[in-house]
Amino acid sequence: MAEIFTAVLILLVIALALAGASVRVLREYERAVVFRLGRLVGERGPGLVLLIPGIDRMVRVSLRTRTVGIPPQD
Repeated sequence: MAEIFTAVLILLVIALALAGASVRVLREYERAVVFRLGRLVGERGPGLVLLIPGIDRMVRVSLRTRTVGIPPQD
């Protein structure tokens, strides 16, 4: 009986680790480009993004505008 409990506990820990590795949170000024095995899957918006661990790869893209100070011309 103890062996079954141990096996179930190990499977539960593995499932929780995979679930934790598959969830990403994007802020409202970020977007994600998702690749599955190197091929483009699509773009995801802000909020929760679910990925398949080990298969999907996510690249974050910031939509914030950068301002650069330009020195005045003479």
